[in-house]
Amino acid sequence: MRREIEEFLSAHRELTRRYFFRFGIAGLATSRILGLNSTTDLSASELVSPLQSLEPYFTHQNQFRDVSRGKPLPHSLSDEKKHETGLTRETWTLEIIPDPENPSSIRRALAKKDGTALDFAALMKLAEKHAVRFAKVMTCLNIGCPLGTGIWEGVPLRELIWLVQPRENLRRVFYYGYHNDDPQQMFRSSLPIDRILEDPFDLPPVIVCYKLNGEWLTSERGGPVRMVVPEAYGFKSIKWLTHVVLSNLFHANDTYAEGNNDVEGWLKTFAATLSIPHQVKAREAIPVTGYAQVGLQGLSKVQVSFRSNNEDSAETWVDAEILPPPKNWGHLPEGKIPDGTIGFESATGRPKSWPMRLTKVHWAILLPGHPAGEYTFRCRTIDEKGMAQPMPRPFRNSGLAALETIDIAVKP
Repeated sequence: MRREIEEFLSAHRELTRRYFFRFGIAGLATSRILGLNSTTDLSASELVSPLQSLEPYFTHQNQFRDVSRGKPLPHSLSDEKKHETGLTRETWTLEIIPDPENPSSIRRALAKKDGTALDFAALMKLAEKHAVRFAKVMTCLNIGCPLGTGIWEGVPLRELIWLVQPRENLRRVFYYGYHNDDPQQMFRSSLPIDRILEDPFDLPPVIVCYKLNGEWLTSERGGPVRMVVPEAYGFKSIKWLTHVVLSNLFHANDTYAEGNNDVEGWLKTFAATLSIPHQVKAREAIPVTGYAQVGLQGLSKVQVSFRSNNEDSAETWVDAEILPPPKNWGHLPEGKIPDGTIGFESATGRPKSWPMRLTKVHWAILLPGHPAGEYTFRCRTIDEKGMAQPMPRPFRNSGLAALETIDIAVKP
C-alpha cells in the first residue's frame, strides 16, 4: 500500500512540476511581477501531505465508503448466520421467477421450492464462457463524492434470463437482495428488459457480479453476489442478490422512487477538489488537485475559476490539466489490468481511450499568485457534448451536478 501511494504521489509531483515549468517559461514576466522564483519546485511541500491520504486509482475493497442498508447490516451478521441465510459462496442461491402480480410468461422458473434455484457453482459454469470485466466508479445518488472505483467481474444478467426461457409479456425486471427476512427492509431496483438484453452507447452489460479487482466480493461489498449496472448510480447495483423477478409492469418500482429520487438517471460528469489551500499569502502561487467523475456523456475538459469577491465582472474559466492514465493502477492481481477487461488493450493493459467513461480521472492546475483579499474558487467539467456542469440536469435528485465553491483568503 505504501509503495502504491508513493508512486501516486510521484505522478502528481511530476504533473505539478510540468505546471511550474510551463509557468516559468510561458509566464516568466508574470512570475517576476508576482515575486516567484520560477526555478523553485513549490509543489513538493504543499502537495505531499494531502496526497498521502489518497487511495490508488482502483480502490481496495475494504476502503470503499459504505452506505449499506439493513438492521442489522447483512455484512455484520455472524459467519454462522451468513452460511444459514445464503450469504456465502457455498450456500448462495438466486431465484429467477415471474412476477405474481404482473406475470411474464416463461417456460420454467428457477425457484428454491422446486430445488432449481441457481447456485454459485452454476454461476461459475456460466462464467467460464460469458464472464466480463469493466471499470466503474460506484457512486450514491445523494452523496457528493464517489464511494470507490474498481474492476467489476460477472456474468451478464441476460445470460441468466435466458435460462428461464421467457416467451412474452416481459417488459421490466426487478431484483432485490437479502433483507434480514423482514419484508419492510426490502430494497428493490429495476431495469427495462431492453437494457438487460442489449448494451446501448457501447456500454458494458448489466452483470451479476462476484468479483471486484480480481478478488471475490467481500460481504461488505455485497458478496457473495450483487448486481452491477455500469451507467447507473449505486442504488441500481443491489447487494446480496437473491431474487430476479420478470414482470409485465410498464414502470419502475424501485424502492428509491419513494424518496423523490430520479430512478432512471445515469452517472453525471462532475469535478471536485482533492487538495486546495483555504488560506495563502499574497502573490503566492496556489497548486490545486482534484478528481472528476466521468459520466455517461464523457469528459473533454476540467475548468476552474478564481475571482475576487469584490469583482462584478463575468466569471472566467481556465482549463486545468487532466492527468494521464497512471502507471500503477492500484490493488490488482499481479499489479496489472486483468486480461479481457472492457476498455483496455489486452497487450499493454492501457486504456483504449482517456478519460474512460463511468470511471474517474485526476486533474491539477497551478493558479498564479493574487493580491490580498477574499476570493472564490470553483471547478466544473465540460462533457464530450460540450455541456458545462451542472447541465444537462441540474437537479439533485438526478445525481450530483452542482459546482463546488470554495472560499480562499489571500493574506498580506
